[in-house]
Amino acid sequence: MDFFDLRNNGSSVSTELAAGLTSFLASMYIVVVNPAILSAAGMSYSAALTSTILVSAFGSILMGLYSNNPLLVAPGMSVNQLFVFAVTQSKVMPFQTALGCVFWAGVIFLILLLLDRRQLLLASVPRMLRFGMAGGIGLFIATLGFASVRFFVIEAPGRLALGPLNEVTLTFLVGLAITAALVARKTPGAFALGILTTTLLAWPLGRLWGDASAIGAGTATAVTWHGFWAWPDFSLILHLDLLHALQPTHWPFIFMLVFTCLLNGFASCAGVSEAGDLVDERGEPRDLKRSLEALAGGVALAGLFGSSPAAAFVESSTGVRAGGRTGLTAVTAGLLFLPLLYLWPLLSLVPTLAAAPVLVLVGVFMLKPLIYVRWERFDEAAPFFMAMIMMPLSGSITQGAIWGILSWIVIKASCGKFAQIPLLLLLLGAASLFLLLNVIGIHD
Repeated sequence: MDFFDLRNNGSSVSTELAAGLTSFLASMYIVVVNPAILSAAGMSYSAALTSTILVSAFGSILMGLYSNNPLLVAPGMSVNQLFVFAVTQSKVMPFQTALGCVFWAGVIFLILLLLDRRQLLLASVPRMLRFGMAGGIGLFIATLGFASVRFFVIEAPGRLALGPLNEVTLTFLVGLAITAALVARKTPGAFALGILTTTLLAWPLGRLWGDASAIGAGTATAVTWHGFWAWPDFSLILHLDLLHALQPTHWPFIFMLVFTCLLNGFASCAGVSEAGDLVDERGEPRDLKRSLEALAGGVALAGLFGSSPAAAFVESSTGVRAGGRTGLTAVTAGLLFLPLLYLWPLLSLVPTLAAAPVLVLVGVFMLKPLIYVRWERFDEAAPFFMAMIMMPLSGSITQGAIWGILSWIVIKASCGKFAQIPLLLLLLGAASLFLLLNVIGIHD
């Protein structure tokens, strides 16, 4: 395994394989959730499911082989909702044209990165903002874990309350306690064992639960039986309209996709790297540019395969915390997606609940960047806080990045510290304002 340079990265084949399995188990919910969302745009559920699997598999494999980073790539939540909203609210954009826009967004994203040979765009984001994004992602995925089992519910506008204590939440708490104990004892494969244990605990209670739903949608996934296998549906592959997607009326949508993928990808890749100590000798996120280039390729693949844009999955942090240090983790997870082309009905046996304890605990580890904050420097601590807190509050990684960038620019300018506002950061701020003011809105 010299290709992945395991020895110099302090890892081993067994560790990487276990980390890949952990990331896969925490991310595989997207296989059934994404097609359920895309079906609202008139796309076939079975075809969208096949496309989701292909994007997740080949996007993750591309990331692992090209960047040698343990980051998974799969259709992003809720950029898929932005995709559906644009199709359903537009009278001139069928989903075939929207898929063409996804492809061109990936191409433009990649061209921007290739033209930026000196990595000026990446260097323009201050390190303190990157720390804020890392901490925000930690809070974000912990919130996903709690929300997936309705541990917290919205009692009134702006007020959260503990949810009902029932079979789901009790199973979650037991799974959380067991997984936390395994992690504290430094048990090899603690996260994977935690997911397996919680799944086994959930099976006897499966018939008491509601319908399957996405992480963060408010209810836990039921343990039901849908058979062993089903035939894949490849009808959406290359079912995109490239020419009509280039019409001027669709340029704003393409721009939104490009900038959303850029901000989301930067925040996710940099955040996971910072929190997981995947940094180079200068303390910068390791091979960040190559990771974003691989992600751009994944976005273009999503359009070709017939899916909403791909994203760097923050659930990759589960595999990083399990010891994943190289691209072998991502390749392993990508390969594990491929059998689901035929075996996806078996996913119903692994409930969303099973990954919830792992997401909560990984959120704890991703708050590590807080130790680097100089709280007495308010002009940096405030943007750090905005980038961090807006992610869980808005349910959007992109929103956290946007508000972090804007607050950095405003506060530094008000203090007369214009030299600490790179020109490219000003351009990112202008693009952020465009997204905030656009009628379509931005979600991630």
